[in-house]
Amino acid sequence: MIDDIGRMVRTESPSSDLAAVARSAKTVAALGAAYLGHPPDILTIGDRTHLRWRLGSGPRRVLLLGHHDTVWPLGSLATRPFTVRDGILRGPGCYDMKAGLALGFHALAALADLDGVTYLVTGDEEIGSPTSRELIEAEAAGCAAALVLEASAGEGALKTERKAVSLYEIRVVGRAAHAGLEPRRGVNAGVEAAHQILAVAALADPDAGTTVTPTALSAGTTTNTVPAQGGFALDVRARDAAEQARVDSALRALRPVLDGAHVHVTGGPNRPPLPKSSSAALYRRAQRLARRLGTGPLTAAAVGGASDGNFTAGVGIPTLDGLGAVGGGAHADDEHVRVARLPERAALLAALVGDLLAARPERHEGARATGRSPR
Repeated sequence: MIDDIGRMVRTESPSSDLAAVARSAKTVAALGAAYLGHPPDILTIGDRTHLRWRLGSGPRRVLLLGHHDTVWPLGSLATRPFTVRDGILRGPGCYDMKAGLALGFHALAALADLDGVTYLVTGDEEIGSPTSRELIEAEAAGCAAALVLEASAGEGALKTERKAVSLYEIRVVGRAAHAGLEPRRGVNAGVEAAHQILAVAALADPDAGTTVTPTALSAGTTTNTVPAQGGFALDVRARDAAEQARVDSALRALRPVLDGAHVHVTGGPNRPPLPKSSSAALYRRAQRLARRLGTGPLTAAAVGGASDGNFTAGVGIPTLDGLGAVGGGAHADDEHVRVARLPERAALLAALVGDLLAARPERHEGARATGRSPR
């Protein structure tokens, strides 16, 4: 597994670089073909590369879900090389989530019967899955479970609840004027943006777990001109769809404070919530299997970050997230994976997939086993 993770980490794959994502897809495809017995379907949507293995000939039962794009720009390996020292594996994208992809390959290779399993690896999760959302939802349809190979929460906790995500751009239009000669003739887009930032920040509800966070901000063109243009990005997280809708309605109703200013709101809900009810039965199943394997007890965590598991939960498919690597530092300089925990995570994943397949109501005549022995 260490060698496989290293091979993927060394193939850098920032979401914004389509050529890099395509190169990464080739690396992941080759690894997966070696473990699963055949190459994936290579799906190019909007010039972005996704991979899909459909195993066996029976109806789809279990969806394994991961992504091979990362937040790290090309060249990050120069300052953050792939290393394994004192039981800690490091490298850009190792924890989020190339170690999870390797776990998926090794877990599936340990099973003799994979009929009904789909393994989908997308290439745009880190930017909100704009080209893969419909693909994810289509592959999840009819499945008994979606198992998401994103990294675990602290100390290996499975992610049983994720918040909904909405993303907005708030654009403000004012009127330019000379800042020294006649500032009063202008309408200051920067000041209007400040009013709007205070208004939207007040929409947060800490008791309900709703966060409304203004992020990237800009206004103006030169130091001696009243800004005619400005705006900011807005990140909204909510535990349930009702809160997500409340904030969305309030943002659509924003009105300018300054005479002559205009406010334009674009964007909206990006991911639905992954509620605890979607993961509860799968989490109980995983707990039982972990006890049987001697690696329990498991723990659970509710997190503010989103994943493609939000989409599968949103279309009504039972979803369990955080089944990937144990470590920390996602998107940060200290990103790392704890090597000693890799075998137990692979064993849990294999047991969970096998248990779900064994529970299917019937076996279809002529279904083929496609698993291979692990290396």
